[in-house]
Amino acid sequence: MKTWPDAQDRTINRYLGQLRLRCPLTPIYYRQTLRSFQDVAIQHQLQVNRKVVEAWLRERAGHWPVLTLLHRARIVDRFLDYLAEKQYIGSNPIADLRSEYCVKSSRAIFRALLAPDSDKALEALRQPRSFASVLGDLMRDHIARMQTRGFRYETQTRWLLRFDRFLQEHPELASEPVLVMLQHWSAAKQTANHTAECERLAGILNKAQHHVDPTIPLRRPDPHSGRQMAKQWRKPHIYSPEEVRQLLDIARTYPSPSAPLRPISLYTMLVLAYCAGLRIGELVRLNLGDVDLQSGTITIRETKFFKSRILPLSDSVMTALREYLEARRAALAPQLRESALFWHDSGNTRYTIQGIARCLVDILRRAGIKPPRGKTGPRIHDLRHSMVVNRLLEWYRSGINPQEKLPFLATYLGHRDINSTLVYITVTQDLLQQASERFRAVGGRCIEPEGGKP
Repeated sequence: MKTWPDAQDRTINRYLGQLRLRCPLTPIYYRQTLRSFQDVAIQHQLQVNRKVVEAWLRERAGHWPVLTLLHRARIVDRFLDYLAEKQYIGSNPIADLRSEYCVKSSRAIFRALLAPDSDKALEALRQPRSFASVLGDLMRDHIARMQTRGFRYETQTRWLLRFDRFLQEHPELASEPVLVMLQHWSAAKQTANHTAECERLAGILNKAQHHVDPTIPLRRPDPHSGRQMAKQWRKPHIYSPEEVRQLLDIARTYPSPSAPLRPISLYTMLVLAYCAGLRIGELVRLNLGDVDLQSGTITIRETKFFKSRILPLSDSVMTALREYLEARRAALAPQLRESALFWHDSGNTRYTIQGIARCLVDILRRAGIKPPRGKTGPRIHDLRHSMVVNRLLEWYRSGINPQEKLPFLATYLGHRDINSTLVYITVTQDLLQQASERFRAVGGRCIEPEGGKP
């Protein structure tokens, strides 16, 4: 194993070099933070462990405010990950504590280590271990089996984890039948979403038990809870052409002095979200090699339902993409085919789903379409709904029968069948008027009395 710390700062220099930090001041803060941690490690002459981290936190607490200390502790955490990856140290002690106490946040670990009684503070953070309940093995095996069959099974895993945690907190239910456990879990929250989740959990656990013991009959699902939950779904907002134009104008002039490529990036994202109906996750995963300027197509790889598809784009969308690619090239972004299409010029990496959502929602707020705060109001995903509705309107106006085109639209959107596409069809006044006009022109004369007189 390699050794660290080293007094010549060679390891720190290599680490900072591979980060490719763009702001001139950032490496100064990083170096100051990492050197202070290295000095404490040298002073204690111990392997990098929890004691060294605690000693550094207490030493720095006398120089920095708590919020600054917690922020810079994240720099140390990432540096420790690097040291563990390069085998300078056996493991990152912060990652070990996260694993031991089942905590996702390093910030919470650092706060606990700063407490007068760190052991007690860490114990207060402890979360139940995953699938440690009486049904844990059954759940874990079922998830592994479904993932082996090709399902992502991410949402169902979250449901099972929540139920598993509930069972760990109520050991008195360990000897009860599964249906009784689910009844107690259902009574824990009085919401339609929770009731529907419990109904689905009942089906999942029934299938898992049936696989182990085929004599256990399969239960019939109860659709009532799903219908009750559907009544609470937010009605999609169908963006008008004027609203879309307003969003694009705001994106073009989006204030971003530290990331000059961001405005045209957000503009291009909105163009693809509206004109091609792309999900935010699909925008994130796009690579430079997925855009084919010669054929005017874009490739969406391994998206929902493990589908890949090649989408033809209109001339106006391809013009926007060419303009963006030219600006991206001028910003000295990586030009490898596997490089992120939407490249974050501040962090030298691809945008995250959260980063794109935060910026696009801010554009909605600036346009006055969404309230200044809260989750109410139109969503970014409603652009996908708007694309479907406006495509149907265009077909009606062009004299095309939408029924014949729905399978093609489902394929374009990446759906398994038209049933998923039908969810996106919101009956607007314009759509209803076009359908009525079509009926009047085609079938209206069938209900007229003979001779055309009442």
